Amino acid sequence: MKIEDYPPQEPLSDFAKPYHDACISRAEMLDYEEFLYGEDAYQSVLVCRANNPTGHVLAFVHGGGWISGYKEWMAFMGPALSQWGITFASIGYRLAPRVFFPDGYQDVLDGFAGLVDRIGEFGGRPDRVFVGGHSAGGHYSSLMAVSTDWQRPRNMASDIVKGCLPISGVYDCREGNGMSARPRFLGPEDSETDQQASPVVNIRHAPPFFMAWGSDDFPHLKQQGADMALALRKAGASVETIELEGCDHLGASLEAGDPDGDWAPHAARWMQSQV
Repeated sequence: MKIEDYPPQEPLSDFAKPYHDACISRAEMLDYEEFLYGEDAYQSVLVCRANNPTGHVLAFVHGGGWISGYKEWMAFMGPALSQWGITFASIGYRLAPRVFFPDGYQDVLDGFAGLVDRIGEFGGRPDRVFVGGHSAGGHYSSLMAVSTDWQRPRNMASDIVKGCLPISGVYDCREGNGMSARPRFLGPEDSETDQQASPVVNIRHAPPFFMAWGSDDFPHLKQQGADMALALRKAGASVETIELEGCDHLGASLEAGDPDGDWAPHAARWMQSQV
C-alpha cells in the first residue's frame, strides 16, 4: 500500500519528519506482503518472510504518538531479523483523533489475530509468536502482553504471546507520568481511560519482556521503562533491559533495523531462548 492511499492523519512534527523519511527510504526496495483485517486502510498488516524460517514471529506496532504513523515505517526491521530466521510483521491501526481508546488498541488485537490465523502461510508457528513496538506501539504491545481477556484464541493450550519486546515504550498514561500533555488517543478528559490504558498498573499476565530504550531517550520514558520493569518482576516476569548507546527516542527505533547493531542480534537470541 502506498502512503498516499491512506486517509489523512495529523501532520508530522519537525522532529518526526526525518524519521518518517528514513523509515520509508530504508523500506523502498524491500519485498513484503500485506493483508487487510478490516475495511479501513489503516487496518492492515505487513509481513516480511524469513528466508529460512525457524517459526519465530515478531508482530511489531509502529509509534507516532497514537496520532500518526504507518505500518510501512517498520518494514526496515525485517531484514535484520530475517537473517535469524524470524518472520517480521508490522501491524497498522486507526489513529486518534479519528478514533479513541480502546478502538486503536482493538485494531492491534484484530490485526494480530489475523496474522495468527495466517501464521503458517508465512513460515511461522503459533507457539512462537512475540509482540513488540516502538513508542506508542510499545505501549499497545505491552498492554496486549499483560492482558488476559484475549490471549487464548480457539482454545489454545497456552497464552499466545510468548514475550514482548517494546522499544522506548509508554507504560503509564496517568497524570504525573512525566508527559507534557494528556495523550490525545485517550479521548475526552472525563473518559477516565488513563488508568485502563496504562500497562504498568494492569499486569494480569506476566510473560517475558525484553525492554529497550535509548541512552539519550526522553527522561520520562526511561523512568517509565524502569518502573515497568520493576512492576513486571514483582508480578513474576523474566525481564531483560538494554540501553541503546547514543540513541535518542527515534534513533532507538532506527537502531533496531541494523543487522549488526546492539538490538537485532540480542533480540533474536532472546526470542530463540524463550521457546
